Amino acid sequence: MTRRVAAFDFDGTVSRRDTLVPFLVKATGSAKFASVAAQLGLHGARGTVNLRNRDDVKARMVELLLAGRSADELDALGAAYAQDLLASRLRPFMVERVRAHVDDGFETVFVSASMVQYLRPVAAALGVDHVIAVETEVVDGRLTGALVGPNVRAEEKVVRLRRWLESTGDPAPELWSYGNTSGDHALLKAADHRFWLGKASRVPAGCTVLHPGAPL
Repeated sequence: MTRRVAAFDFDGTVSRRDTLVPFLVKATGSAKFASVAAQLGLHGARGTVNLRNRDDVKARMVELLLAGRSADELDALGAAYAQDLLASRLRPFMVERVRAHVDDGFETVFVSASMVQYLRPVAAALGVDHVIAVETEVVDGRLTGALVGPNVRAEEKVVRLRRWLESTGDPAPELWSYGNTSGDHALLKAADHRFWLGKASRVPAGCTVLHPGAPL
């Protein structure tokens, strides 16, 4: 039997909008978040990183905000935040889509530039098999501030997905993928069935524009 896998971006695809910034604000407080944003030049101050490279910005922001924090504490905050997301911040028709894939016997995976601290509990609640997302290095129970590997966006999404596929069986399944921004183009291009939830004026080649009520 052919292996079937459905890979979902999360922010703006399964969720209604970005989830990372609200989580970081919740975890660190609005004052600290605003201070770090200003330090990085995100509000007009002279920055310390290349603002054209969003991966550098994210890595530095996570370092400045989270270094030294208890890993257990951040996991607990992530679990609570996941409940908020599940209650009101996900697209209902995409939750149905995820569950339809699960019920139809697909292997399902989130492939996201958001953080595992809240994506893993969301995945568990929806029956999603695996999460590929941003992880933070932990030493002696505390975050060092460093990311484990590159940011999970663009080509890195495909690199991580293929690594997982190779480690779990057939590395070339029939693949469905879902995305909504340029950071998902590589993930979409790698799939046999491609679904777009972004701007109608920017639909990538070969993608089906997804809307509520669309058949699986």
